[in-house]
Amino acid sequence: MSETKVALVTGANKGIGYEIAAGLGALGYRVGVGARDDKRRDDAVARLRDTGVDAFGVPLDVTDDHSAAAAAELIADRAGRLDALVNNAAITGGHPQQPSLVDPAVIRTVVETNVIGVIRVTNAMLPLLRRSPSPRIVNMSSSVGSLARQSGPGSGTTTGPVAVAYAPSKTFLNAVTLQYVRELADTNILVNCACPGYVATDLNGFRGIRTPQEGAATAIRLATLPDGGPTGGFFEDAGVVPW
Repeated sequence: MSETKVALVTGANKGIGYEIAAGLGALGYRVGVGARDDKRRDDAVARLRDTGVDAFGVPLDVTDDHSAAAAAELIADRAGRLDALVNNAAITGGHPQQPSLVDPAVIRTVVETNVIGVIRVTNAMLPLLRRSPSPRIVNMSSSVGSLARQSGPGSGTTTGPVAVAYAPSKTFLNAVTLQYVRELADTNILVNCACPGYVATDLNGFRGIRTPQEGAATAIRLATLPDGGPTGGFFEDAGVVPW
């Protein structure tokens, strides 16, 4: 089996996901670009290869069981194992998201991608991660999912607008991450959450104040942690995010 480390980044055809793939590729990882849109995925792979990254496309719809299973088979055939999984794919659900106005179907759709999608992909990839000598899982969360920040002083200015679908989906994801940490406590798989900060992407209409490269930094660090590194944490550039 090749000594080159292999990573899969979901939602990697653009924005933060693309920059995570680029950053891991620059560190010598062979990177699977997970995305459901064929053209956008192929374009992203081509751009990454033009910069010298060993990238390959992974057709992946995180809301589909068969797609996740097929993605795992593809990576097994191409690489034989997986060293880092970055669950980055997410949606906001649009607006309005005031609890009294939201369509419950919006919440179901957001949770299907942002939470169940992470579980679906992680479970499909776990057999490949177990073949790695130093496997890492990074779930892209957000500080808007921090209950401490949502309920603290000045929360209206620090955690964005009221968003009963998106923000709780990240809280849910944080809780799910900790359950994986508990289950995998006797393994060498390190599992953490990363907050990219308020990044200018199409997810927020490019209103963010950070670049996608800046938003990718914490995820890259957690995906490349040394053995003995932290697990079960929630991190941003400045340090630990309170749950």
